[in-house]
Amino acid sequence: MDLADIGVTGLATMGRNLARNLARHGYAVAVHNRSNSRTDHLVEQYGSEGTFLPSRDVRSFVESLSRPRRAIIMVKAGAPTDAVIEELAAVMEPGDMIVDGGNALYSDTRRREAALRERGIHFVGAGISGGEEGALNGPSIMPGGSPESYKALGPILEDISAKVDGVPCATYVGPDGAGHFVKMVHNGIEYADMQLIAEAYDLLRQALGASPEELSGVFREWNQGDLGSYLIEITGEVLAQVDAETGKPFVDVVLDRAEQKGTGRWTVQSALDLGIPVTGIAEAVFARALSGHPEQRAAARPLEGPELTGVAGRELIEDVRQALYASKIVAYAQGFDQMAAASKEYGWDVDLGAMATIWRGGCIIRARFLDRIREAYDAQPDLPTLLAAPYFADALALAQDAWRRVVTTAVSIGVPVPGFSSALAYYDALRRERLPAALVQGLRDYFGAHTYQRVDREGAFHTDWSGDHREYPA
Repeated sequence: MDLADIGVTGLATMGRNLARNLARHGYAVAVHNRSNSRTDHLVEQYGSEGTFLPSRDVRSFVESLSRPRRAIIMVKAGAPTDAVIEELAAVMEPGDMIVDGGNALYSDTRRREAALRERGIHFVGAGISGGEEGALNGPSIMPGGSPESYKALGPILEDISAKVDGVPCATYVGPDGAGHFVKMVHNGIEYADMQLIAEAYDLLRQALGASPEELSGVFREWNQGDLGSYLIEITGEVLAQVDAETGKPFVDVVLDRAEQKGTGRWTVQSALDLGIPVTGIAEAVFARALSGHPEQRAAARPLEGPELTGVAGRELIEDVRQALYASKIVAYAQGFDQMAAASKEYGWDVDLGAMATIWRGGCIIRARFLDRIREAYDAQPDLPTLLAAPYFADALALAQDAWRRVVTTAVSIGVPVPGFSSALAYYDALRRERLPAALVQGLRDYFGAHTYQRVDREGAFHTDWSGDHREYPA
C-alpha cells in the first residue's frame, strides 16, 4: 500500500486547509476526522489538489503513515487534544511523532511532551498563525520540541509556510512548550495591536466627527508607511464596508462586544508569573472584558462627561498616527521581553531575532517594522529592551510629543484610550531615573516589616516604625 508522508487528524476549517496546503506542495497526506463526513467532503471537493489517503479510524490513519510517522492534530485545545493524543500514542511506535497544531496552553504542551518522551514518541507543539487563509496559502509556524523531531518535520513545515524575501516563516523555536509559548505571546501582541487600532479609530471618529468611510481612507494611507501591516490593511477594508441590509456602515451594526478565546488572557497570566509588565496586552484583555458587561455599561451611561464630537482639528490625524506607531512599538517590546524571560526561565534558548523573522509573513501581526526588530536583535541578542535599540529609541523620541497630545486630547473629551495611555506610562516609567516604588517599599516596611534596600550601601534594612524610628540591619 502507498503510504502518506504526513497526516492530519481534525478536519475543521484549519485542519482541512492545512491538509490541502500540504497536498498542494506535493506531499501525500493521510486525513482523518472523528466524523467521517468531513473526511469524505475533503476528498470529494479537493481531491484534485494532490494525494489524500482517507482513513475511517485512528489505527488505519496511523498505519497509512510512512516512518517516522508524523501526525498533526488540529482539534480543540484542552481535553479533546489529550484524548486524541492518547488514541494516537496507543497505536504508535517509538520514534513516531505527534504534532499539536492548535492553540494549546504551553504548560499543557510541556506536560504532554514529557509524558510522550517517556514512551519514546516525539511530541511537537507547533503554533500556527494566519487563520484559515494562512493555513491554506502559507502560515507562520512556530514549532517546539526536540531538535531531532525538527530534523524530520522542519523541512515540511518550512516548505508549506509563508515566504518573505525567500525566507520561510517557520523555524525551530526550542524544547517542549517553546513553540506554543511564542504563539501565545504572538496572540497577546495581536490583542494589543487591535486594541490600539480600535482606539485610534474611535478617537478620530469622536474628535473629528469623521465617518467610517473617511477613516478607511486614513488607514489605507497609513498602511503605505511605517504602520504598514496586515491589521492596518484590513482595518481599511472593514471600515469601508457598508451593511447591505441597512445601508449603514458595517462597523455601526456590529455589536460592540469583543470576544476572546483565551490566548490573550494566558499571556497576561504568564507575564504575572514571570514578573514581566505587559501593560499593553493586559489593557487590551481588560478592554474586551469591559465590553462584555452591558449591564454595567448601561448603568453608567447617565454619568457626566465632556462633549465628544468635532472638537479637534485635522492635525490630530498625524498625531494619532505617531501615537499608534509608538504604542505598537511598546506592545511588541513587552511581548519580546516576555519571550526572553520565559526562555531564560525554562532553558529554551529562543532566538528573538528569528521570531521577528518568521512573523514577517503568514501571521496576523505581520508588519513592516518586524524587519527593524530582527535587525535590533541581530545587532545585540541580549538587548535589555527593544526600546533601547537605536531605531526604536529615535522613533519614540520623534513621536513622543504627538503621543502626549493624543492622550491629553482623549482625556479632555472623555474618549477612553487605555492602550495609548498605558504604553506612554510604560515609556515614561522605563526612562525615569527614580520611581515612586521607593515610597511603596517604605510603606510595606511600615505595616509589614518587609524591609528595604538603600541606594548608598549593601544589605537589607528595617525601620522600627512603632518604636524609636531607628533603622536596623535586617
